Amino acid sequence: MTEADIARAARSQPVITDKDIDAAARKNRMPTEAELARVPVPVTPRIDALPQPQSQRKIDLGAIAGGYDAMGQPDPAKGSLPVGPTLLVFVSFSMPETSLGRLVDQAARTGATLVLRGFVEDSLQKTVSRVQRVIGTRKVGFQIDPQAFDRFSITATPSFVLIKDGAVPAPCAAGTCFDTSSYALAAGDVSVDYALRFIQRTAPRFSREAETYLSKLKGG
Repeated sequence: MTEADIARAARSQPVITDKDIDAAARKNRMPTEAELARVPVPVTPRIDALPQPQSQRKIDLGAIAGGYDAMGQPDPAKGSLPVGPTLLVFVSFSMPETSLGRLVDQAARTGATLVLRGFVEDSLQKTVSRVQRVIGTRKVGFQIDPQAFDRFSITATPSFVLIKDGAVPAPCAAGTCFDTSSYALAAGDVSVDYALRFIQRTAPRFSREAETYLSKLKGG
C-alpha cells in the first residue's frame, strides 16, 4: 500500500463537525426532570394475591411408612393378633392399574390390608402421592413392609395371605414370623374373592376364615 492509497482512504472517511454533534444531541436529548416525574413507578407484585393451589386431603405419612406393626411387633401382653382372621394383599405399582384398582376397592369392602415392599423411587413423598391417587377417598389399610414379603416368602404380586384367627407370631430373621400351618397363601392376578375361594378349595381348614371375608364382599 502506497502513501497515495493511504491519503485517498483518509479523504473518503466522513468528517464529523461540531454542527453534526449539536444536531445529534438535540435529536437524542436526555429527558427533563419534569418528564421523568410523569413516568409511572413500577409496583411491586403482591405474592399473597396470586392464585393459591387447591388444598388436598392430608395423608398420615407415618401411618403409611410405619409398616404392618400389628404383625411386625406384636404386643407381648396380648400374645396374638386382634380377634378375627387377617387378610393381607401384597401389591406393587408395577401391576396393571385395573388390577390394582379392583384390589383397592375389595380391600376397602373387606377390611383387608394392602402391603407394599418399599417406596416409589426411594421417595416417601412420591409413594404417598401414588398411594393417594390409587386409594382416592376410600378407607383402606395400606402399609409399607419389606419384611412382610420375606416373612411370607412373597415372590409375586398380587399375593394373598389369610392368617388364622388368634395366630401368634414368633421371632425370626424377618422380625416375627407365623408358622406355615397358621396361614394360607394364594398368588396370581386375580380378585380377592377368587383367591379366597381358591384357599377354601385347596386348604379347607381355612374355609371359615375365608368365608368371613367373602361374606363382607357379599354385603353380609
